[in-house]
Formats: sequence, structure tokens, C-alpha cells
Amino acid sequence: MNELVQKIKAIEREQSRRAQFDTLARYNAGRVKHKKQLAFHKCRKRNRWVFGGNRSGKTECGAVEAVWMARGIHPYRKNRSGVFGWVVSLTAQVQRDVAQKKILHYLRPDWIADIVMQSGRKDNPAAGVVDQIVIKNVFGGTSVIGFKSCDQGRERFQGSSLDFVWFDEEPPRDVYEECLMRVIDKEGDIFGTMTPLKGLTFAYEEIYLNRRNNPEIWYEFMEWSDNPYLSKKEIALLGSTMDETTLQSRRYGRFSSREGLVYPEFDESVHVIEPFSLPPAWQDQISIDPGLRNPLSAHWYAVDYDGNVYVVAEHYTAGKDVDYHARAIHEISRRLDWKRDAKGRVSALIDSAAGQRTLAASKSVSELFYERGILVNTNVNKDLFSGIAQVKSYLNRKNGLPDLYIFSNCANMIRELKSYFWGSGENPEKKDDHAMDELRYYLMTRPRPSEPAAPPASEVRRDKERRIRRLRRR
Repeated sequence: MNELVQKIKAIEREQSRRAQFDTLARYNAGRVKHKKQLAFHKCRKRNRWVFGGNRSGKTECGAVEAVWMARGIHPYRKNRSGVFGWVVSLTAQVQRDVAQKKILHYLRPDWIADIVMQSGRKDNPAAGVVDQIVIKNVFGGTSVIGFKSCDQGRERFQGSSLDFVWFDEEPPRDVYEECLMRVIDKEGDIFGTMTPLKGLTFAYEEIYLNRRNNPEIWYEFMEWSDNPYLSKKEIALLGSTMDETTLQSRRYGRFSSREGLVYPEFDESVHVIEPFSLPPAWQDQISIDPGLRNPLSAHWYAVDYDGNVYVVAEHYTAGKDVDYHARAIHEISRRLDWKRDAKGRVSALIDSAAGQRTLAASKSVSELFYERGILVNTNVNKDLFSGIAQVKSYLNRKNGLPDLYIFSNCANMIRELKSYFWGSGENPEKKDDHAMDELRYYLMTRPRPSEPAAPPASEVRRDKERRIRRLRRR
């Protein structure tokens, strides 16, 4: 009898241990439930979308849906064994930081049969980029969740036959249409979770308006107040920092057409500061938008220990050749005592178009810069709307203070920020945008800091705090 009691206690201990890791079992299982998440899961239609504000809970339900399907434990649908699905993110970095992180959060370690990595080690998948996760299915055998990124191009989405595709944020139209082809033969599911930051795009036409009257399309809007785990105080505070257009998309998940200034958050009295001497450790990167007849825009970017970005110098000139621009970039770098490699070369980001050769030239612009001691990197994220959203987040974070400051000697960047307007379509006007392009290239290459790397108490830090206090008194 005593032996039986000991076995029962051992089983209870093991159940308790597993419960600590089973975050999926705790999803929407408490007294307070996220009703719109449950509505998404219960819907039987095969093309479902959640248009949600940031932190509304949309990504959570997408990740849980994918795990439920792969495990064969969906509480509201017919389950199958050997499921194969894709999770599609905008970039590999976004995949790692958002969708992949959520999938791993809801997968118990003992459910994972294998992990295939694109980069990093599979014994620490959260730190790398996952290619596939092989998951034990409750019917026996395994299912596979594969990860894709839109920047791979439509061709990388061909060939496979899928049970589901989850789009974490809105994909390009051609990627979306290619994925529709992947689920036809299995009568699989498409579901998406997105914040509509790009205006009236194909998702507005095809999903929200459903102009083709597809009977399988379903959507739900999800906003901050729908998430029972968000503080009402924080909702009010964050909402007070946003203009109406931004609020419609970032809080309510609503589509909106754009007009007026692209960056109404820019305030010259706040974001423009007088130059000061930078600590060498703050030097980060040069970013270039190339132009010969059009202006070539180059800016030097620094980052302090709190993650604040400073635009500290600029070169902005039209009608000159690569020799002229290279000399100017080296001269400004010498004046700033900018970091160089052992051969005296500086590094810079540049528009990927600079890597292309024309019929009239034997060498690309990037090759010409390289030969002149400027090591240009063409691997930049050029997604316009994600980049604009990133710039906006640096101009005005949730506490109302900026993470981006511009030295007053960068006159052309200041001018462009003040005159960058939305055009008659859904894109900004293609004029006075050269500095705006390379600002986006730069900010899209760096993750937002989660916490200060160090707690300096320098004069610069004290000066920053004095500026903040003056702003608060206004």
C-alpha cells in the first residue's frame, strides 16, 4: 500500500513539474478570458484575419492556433496527424523576435522531436533563426511548422503542399497569393494577425472589403481594451501620445488612408539639438542613399548607452561623381575622428540598388565606393511602411519622449522631416526623400534596446535630464 502511495505522489510531482512548462494549458484558461481570441479560434472559416492594435493579443492567438493544429489538439476543429504548416514573417529578424518566440513559448520541450536551424544552435533556438520545428502529434507521428520570411521573395514560397499558413503581419500581395496556392489540395487554412500600418492595401480590398465575396473570409478587429491583461492606466497614457491616424491603426487595428505629413511627430524644438563632442564608444554607422544627378544623402549615426540615436553629421550633394562623394565622406569622418578598420576604411549602409550594374557601367556604385575605402553593406531592409513605423517609434515613444535627436548642422535631414508628405496614393511623395530613405535603412537595421546597456552618470546624461524636465514644465 505504501509503495502505491509513493507512486501516486511521484505521478503528481511529475504532473506538477510539467504544468510549470505547459503555458499552452494556461492560455485563456483563467477566470478572465480574451473573448475575441476565442472567437478567432472558434470560427470554422478557412481564411481568417485579426486586424489588431499593438499589444491587443493578436499574435498570441496566431501562435496558439498554429501549435494546436500541429499537436492535433485544436478544441474547436477536426484534428489531423502529420500536419505541415508555415509561419510567415516580414523578415528573419522579426520572425526570431516575434512569431518564433511565441511558438516556442507555447511548445512544451517534451513535445519537440527536432529543430532545424537556419542560423544558431538548436539547443538554444530562441537565440537563432529557426527553419523548421518537428512536433510530436497526439495521433502518433510528427507535424512540422516551417518558418518563412517575406523578404526571401515569392519564389521561395513555391512547391509545398500545406495544411495552414499563418501570416504574422501583412505580407506582400504576391506572397499571399502564392500561399493561397499552397493550401488548395489539402483544403488548408490561411490565417493572419496584423496591425494595418500600410494604408488601404490589398488586405483592405481582399479581406476587409471582400470585394470578391469569398464565403471563406472572416475578420475581427481587436483593440487594446479587448485585451483583459492590459492596464487601463497604460492604455490611457499610451493613447494620449498618438495622433488620430496612428491611434486608429495602432490601438484599434483600423485601416486608414493617409494624408498630410508623414512624420507629424517631428518637433524641431525637441528633436533638434546643438552638436556636442561624442564619446568614441557611441559611434555606430554611416547610412547612404546614393544619387549622382539626384542628391546623395549620407548621415553619421551615434547611439548612447540608453539606446538614443543621434544624427551627428551629413553630406548631401547632387550632380557629383563617386570620387567627389568618397572624398567628402572621408573628410567628414576624419573631422569626427570616426572609427576605421586597420586599412583606414569606413563602413556604411547603402541602398541595395547601389549593388546593381547598368549597361553603361562596368562596375556598380557599391564597387566604386569599396575601391575608395568605403565598405558599403547593401543588405538593408527597404520595406517602406515598416520603416516609417520604426521612425515614428523613435520620434515619439510611449512616455512622450524621443529616442532620436538630430544635430542642428544636419539641415537637409531636418528640412526633409518637415516637408515629407503623403502623396495622392498610399505612398509618400517621391521628392525630398533621400535622407528619409537612409534614415529608415539605418533604423531598420538595429533592434530597439530592451534596457540600457550601462547606467552612465555623465554630463551628457545630466544635460539630457535637464532637457526632459524643461519639456515637462511646458
